[in-house]
Amino acid sequence: MTVISKSIDIKVPVNTVFTYFARPEHVSDQMSDKGVGMTVIPMDIKDGMGVGTTFRVIADFSGKRLEWDCETTEFEREERISAKMIKGPFKKWEIKNEFKVLSDNLTKVTMTVDYEMPFGPLGAIINKAKFAKSAERGMETALYKVRGLLEGNGSIPVYITLDAYQKLLAEKKKMNNVPVSTVLNAILEKYNEIETKIQN
Repeated sequence: MTVISKSIDIKVPVNTVFTYFARPEHVSDQMSDKGVGMTVIPMDIKDGMGVGTTFRVIADFSGKRLEWDCETTEFEREERISAKMIKGPFKKWEIKNEFKVLSDNLTKVTMTVDYEMPFGPLGAIINKAKFAKSAERGMETALYKVRGLLEGNGSIPVYITLDAYQKLLAEKKKMNNVPVSTVLNAILEKYNEIETKIQN
């Protein structure tokens, strides 16, 4: 079994950070560094992405593609979100995101993945040689990118209705599953073009 845990302090209120992490596909948008790519597709949404929500993870670790289905097991507002694999290649795969208020505008986020590779002893060798390093680097990079986004220009759809979000996901699909932020920017550019035409 392998447990990887990474923490980061983000200079925004806990409700903003929690709302962002409550959408697993948001965080997967940030895991697109060299050698690591991840797509998360919500399948069955329960209680506003709460307990019982299922989603599919499609990951690329240094050219090795893996897919697995997860279910949200814990959803405690502004405290923690956990999910576990219900179908897929791992013997075990669980992820937990924990949120700790350090001050009004400072939140500590801890992301922990606990997994067991398939393929017995061979899986353990592959894990030590490649997988664990890729996963650790991917998590670290994702947390830095999330911090940059949340502390940056604030253009993230953290307060979006489910209906609007489903429309956004439909556009994302049309655009070959580019990150949500890219889709949103494209929509806003189109809106600005229309607005400019109306004003002229």
